[in-house]
Amino acid sequence: MKVVILGGGESGVGAALLAKKKGFEVWVSDKGKIKDQFKTELEKSNIPYEELQHTEEKIFDANEVIKSPGIPDKVPLIKALKEQGIPVISEIEFAAKYTNATIIGITGSNGKTTTTKLIYHLLKTAGYDVAVGGNIGYSFARLLAEGNHAYYVLELSSFQLDGILDFRPDVSVLLNITPDHLDRYEYKMENYIHSKFRIIQNQKGKDLFIYNGFDKNIETYLQGKQLEIRQIPVKEIFHTKNKLTVGVSEFDTIKCSLKGQHNMFNATCAIHAAKAVGVEHKFIQHGLGTFVNAPHRLESVAIIDGIEYINDSKATNVDAVFFALSAMEKPIIWVVGGVDKGNDYNAIESLVLEKVKAIVCLGVDNTPIIEAFLGKIEIIEETQSCKDAIKVSQQYAHEGDAVLLSPACASFDLFKNYIDRGNQFKAAVLEI
Repeated sequence: MKVVILGGGESGVGAALLAKKKGFEVWVSDKGKIKDQFKTELEKSNIPYEELQHTEEKIFDANEVIKSPGIPDKVPLIKALKEQGIPVISEIEFAAKYTNATIIGITGSNGKTTTTKLIYHLLKTAGYDVAVGGNIGYSFARLLAEGNHAYYVLELSSFQLDGILDFRPDVSVLLNITPDHLDRYEYKMENYIHSKFRIIQNQKGKDLFIYNGFDKNIETYLQGKQLEIRQIPVKEIFHTKNKLTVGVSEFDTIKCSLKGQHNMFNATCAIHAAKAVGVEHKFIQHGLGTFVNAPHRLESVAIIDGIEYINDSKATNVDAVFFALSAMEKPIIWVVGGVDKGNDYNAIESLVLEKVKAIVCLGVDNTPIIEAFLGKIEIIEETQSCKDAIKVSQQYAHEGDAVLLSPACASFDLFKNYIDRGNQFKAAVLEI
C-alpha cells in the first residue's frame, strides 16, 4: 500500500507519521518549502520527502493520496488523480479510519476555536480522556499516531471537510455560516454552505447535530430536508445577570472570561455537546469559571491609565467585528484594516456610529474603510504599524474607553498572519 501525502505542514506530517505507524509505504511531496521542524520529524521517522516540486510519476504510483486542506480540488494535479481513479482524501478522513473513539466535530465561519477549546476544557475538567486538535494545534492524524484517547474534540474547516468520504462525528456542531473563503468556492455561497454541511453527511441513528437555529443560511439549507439524526437547534440565548440557561440547567457566568452574546451562544453549544457525552453539571460549572480562551479573540491585554486595550486580531471579517462591537460596553477607539475581502461595512454601520469615537486604520490600503465611514465618524486616522496605531489611539482615548484591535480584514499586507498582528499589538501596548 503506497500512500502519497501532498503538503508537508502539520496536517501532512501528521498523516505521514500515522501512515508510517500503520505500516504503509509513505512519501511526502510539497510544491513549496517544508519547514525545518517538519523535515526533521520526517527524517527521524525515515519518511522520504521532496520539496519545491511535485514528481508526478511517483504521485501517480500511489494507492491513495492524502492532500493538505490548503490544496483546492480544482488544481489540475488533483483533478488528474481523480480521473485516474486514485482516491484523494483529507487527513481527517484518513485518521478517522484508525479510531473508535467518540468524536465531537465543530465547524462554522466564526467561533470555531473558542467553542472547540471550551468543549475540550469542559471534558478535561470532568476527568475525561480527551484530546483536542484538527484545525487548531495538532492534526488529528498526529494525535492518533502518538497515542489513543477515548474522546477527540476537533475543529474542522470547510477545507478539511471537502476531503471527507466516510468521516462521521458522534456529535457535530455548526455554529454559523457567513461569507468567507468564497474564492475557493467559485464565489458561490451555496458551494460554501454545502461544504460546511458535509460535517453531518455521514451521521445517523443516535448521532447528534447541534446547530445555530437563527442563522438564515443554515435555516434555508435545512428547509424541506428530513435529517434522521438527533438535533438541537439553538434558537435563543438565555443569558441575563450572569446566569446562562441551557435546556433545564442554569449556570453562573460571573467568573466566565468569555464576553458578549456571541460567546454565550458558543458556550451554549459547548454545554449541549458536553452534556451529550455525559458531563455532569458541577463539572460544566467549574469549567465555565476556569476556561481561558485562545489568544487574539477579545483578549484583554492591559488597562493603562484607565484605558483597556483589547486584542481581537482573529476578527478577520465583518461578522466577527459585529460580535466584538456588540460585546463592548465602553466607548471604543477602533483599530481596523488590512487586506480587504470585499467587505460590506453596512452591516456594522449602526454599531460603529453608536460605539466608536475614532477609527484608526492599520493597513497599506485603507480606502474601503475610509469611504465607508468618511463623514460619519469624525476622527479617522491612518497608520501602518501597531506602534503607530497605539500612539494615535492614545491621543483620542480617555479613562473608561477601550482601544479595540478588531481588523475585519486579513493581515498579509503588514504582518505574517493574524497571530503576528496580534502579538505586535500586544507588544506595542506593553511598551506604553
